[in-house]
Amino acid sequence: MKIHEFQAKELFCEYGLAVPSGRVCTRAEEAADAYEELGGELAVVKAQIHAGGRGKGGGVRLVRSADEAREAAEAMLGSRLVTHQTGSEGQEVRRVWVEAGSAIEREFYVGIAIDRELRRPVMMASAEGGVEIEKVAAQTPEKILRAPLSPADGLSSSEAERLARGIGIGEEQLAGAREFLCGLARLFCELDCSLAEINPLVTTAEGRVMALDAKINFDDNALFRQPRLTELRDLDEEDEKEVEAGRFDLSYIALDGNIGCMVNGAGLAMSTMDVIQLHGGEPANFLDVGGGAGRENVAAAFRILLSDENVAAVLINIFGGIMKCDVIAEGVIAAAREVELSVPLVVRLEGTNVELGRRLLDESGLALITADDLDDAARKACAAIGAQQGDESRS
Repeated sequence: MKIHEFQAKELFCEYGLAVPSGRVCTRAEEAADAYEELGGELAVVKAQIHAGGRGKGGGVRLVRSADEAREAAEAMLGSRLVTHQTGSEGQEVRRVWVEAGSAIEREFYVGIAIDRELRRPVMMASAEGGVEIEKVAAQTPEKILRAPLSPADGLSSSEAERLARGIGIGEEQLAGAREFLCGLARLFCELDCSLAEINPLVTTAEGRVMALDAKINFDDNALFRQPRLTELRDLDEEDEKEVEAGRFDLSYIALDGNIGCMVNGAGLAMSTMDVIQLHGGEPANFLDVGGGAGRENVAAAFRILLSDENVAAVLINIFGGIMKCDVIAEGVIAAAREVELSVPLVVRLEGTNVELGRRLLDESGLALITADDLDDAARKACAAIGAQQGDESRS
């Protein structure tokens, strides 16, 4: 689960991590009032969306008067901000964060992520603050220092000092930097984060160590331990289909292709997507209905697939173990009748109750294409789209 920058900074404050003063605003006039309340000559108006690269997209503006703050907010609010992480459609800006300006001395990068090989969190720090860390990692990886964390004990003071010295933080700010890094590690572990990133972390002319930006993602599987964090979720920032899938305990991720996929098992779902691409097609989604889904869940999954206007064909690939093929068939039939199926449907069933499932589909009256195996199913789904596009071009 992702949250906004202003929400992340509120959590930072709870852990004693310094951030600039700021106000969240949903109207342009509020931004002007916020500038006046902050009381400095310089402020920053920042669009609040769940994506990086806001500055390059015009979502971060320096302002030096209430009028400039109002104008900046007015230009952002209601617009669709396009960054390298939003895609061409962009993301609608519904709120802005007006923040006091800072007398920046130096900029750094600090982040914590899960290292899958080490099976523990790792703090990363670099003197290359304000720069896309992916570029630093690709071009000059030696500039990124690392320190594994103990989920129980966090980051040791000695490791925090090693990182701070390594990225060039001076003696005067060393104690503050050490405390900041240890606090960030404590936040990461105690709140079940999957990512905590500050770019840039700065030292100021007044000698402070401060987070000018804040990005936090949480482990969805741990949210049952963090009930208050679920209140920070902004559904407007998430794909509607993914939100709907979550209500039915379905694992769904929207993609850019045109073949909707319904599969049971994450590994089989990935294989299905690979084979579709092998035959020249593009999957429209990842969808794992899981092993314990009932007819209602399957019907919901099918409706979600068809709600994507880019879907030109549907491929159902079920290997029934715990998930029975007849349950899949019943859910598909119910949903197809409800939404009036208008795209080619390719079905490959195998496993528990497969004969019953196939018979239910055969007797349903649905116009479907059966397949013998995964390769056959993917090939037929791609061919069905090709035939459909040929018919449209001739008409």
